[in-house]
Amino acid sequence: MNKKVLAIVLAGGEGKRLMPLTKQRAKPAVPFGGTYRLIDFPLSNLVNSGYLQIIVLTQYKSHSLDRHISKTWRMSQLLGNYVSTIPAQQRVSKDWYLGSADAIYQCLNIIEDERPDIVVVVGADNVYRMDFSQMVTSHVESGAEFTVAGIRQPIETASEFGVIEVDRAKAGYIKNFLEKPDSAQGLPDNPNQVLASMGNYVANVPALVEALNRDHRLPKTETTHDMGGDIVPYFVEKGECGFYDFTTNKIPESTEKDQNYWQDLGTIDAYYESNMDLISSHPVFNLYNASWPLHTGYIGLPPAKFVHDGSFDEKRVGTAINSIISPGVIISGGKVSDSVLSPGVRINSYVDINKSILLDNVIIKRHAKIKNAILDKYVLVDEGVEIGYNREEDLARGFTISKNGIVVVPKSTIIHKDRVIDADYSFFSK
Repeated sequence: MNKKVLAIVLAGGEGKRLMPLTKQRAKPAVPFGGTYRLIDFPLSNLVNSGYLQIIVLTQYKSHSLDRHISKTWRMSQLLGNYVSTIPAQQRVSKDWYLGSADAIYQCLNIIEDERPDIVVVVGADNVYRMDFSQMVTSHVESGAEFTVAGIRQPIETASEFGVIEVDRAKAGYIKNFLEKPDSAQGLPDNPNQVLASMGNYVANVPALVEALNRDHRLPKTETTHDMGGDIVPYFVEKGECGFYDFTTNKIPESTEKDQNYWQDLGTIDAYYESNMDLISSHPVFNLYNASWPLHTGYIGLPPAKFVHDGSFDEKRVGTAINSIISPGVIISGGKVSDSVLSPGVRINSYVDINKSILLDNVIIKRHAKIKNAILDKYVLVDEGVEIGYNREEDLARGFTISKNGIVVVPKSTIIHKDRVIDADYSFFSK
């Protein structure tokens, strides 16, 4: 529609509820689905939508996120395209980013340099497919200054989202907006659901700049400098906030099951279940849609390899069933079932891996058994160790156990039968 669009990805989230996966990395850098990181999903959506000028605002433990973006998301500078990470720079004060709205305010110089007509603002830690150009078109046609994308969610999760009430008298606009309310009223046609903000916004630049400047001038007691908590209510009160129904967004070759899929991976159990969905016979979310590809950066790794066929020992067979096996994985005489193995994982003889997620370069030695677990990068499990079989033993080792009983082993942990060694990198040279 001849509108210049700049995309801003809010990637400074700490992700406390995903600890210990976020102990050493920002939430958007958390690996997912074998070869991806959470940041790959919003970036893929933006690029597939045709928006190729993207800034990513980072803050919390951002090294692995910065590294992934710099190595993976490179586009043609000749055509003026880029994905650029922007850390907090204290440009306007000695404060770091005080909230998502303040993060954008501190980067207004970039908006001034690029001179876009419209800014698309998206979160960095949800799994979904979305054509943002359709939302931008809807925003322009509505005449709104600011538009919020929404999706139905169970009412019991209302305290985790911004809750939207659409204006029945003014079609396509928002009447009321409550950020993470303690209680919420269900929808007229379904009292068990609410309309939840996805954290995706489209804004006309002059109106957004005015709102951010106003928010910056407010006393600290009157604002949290948050997009959902402060900027959205400001536009709602002015009668200028539009609503975009995510279910109207159409993706080429999407299936009926994954058309409206949107998952907030806010907890260990949500993260685990979303990974387990990928390996089901008929997953809700389809990784294999070539018309709307998910881009990531694992290039140059060797293919996965399975060795030993049981010719000399029927128990020593390298197999994987109902599982995602990433490049660089070697399964040597072990059994993997209903699991996700990220690049570089090594499975040795007589090992049994069941319903688990193993992140990059995990090593499992002989006769070890793992079930219902998430092992972060560079974990080494010694011979005969069992994880996920004895809750008291796993707790005694210092592992996190989720509400649904998923055991999480932190990055670089070495687990022997009689002791656990935290963050010891020495074994990489062996």
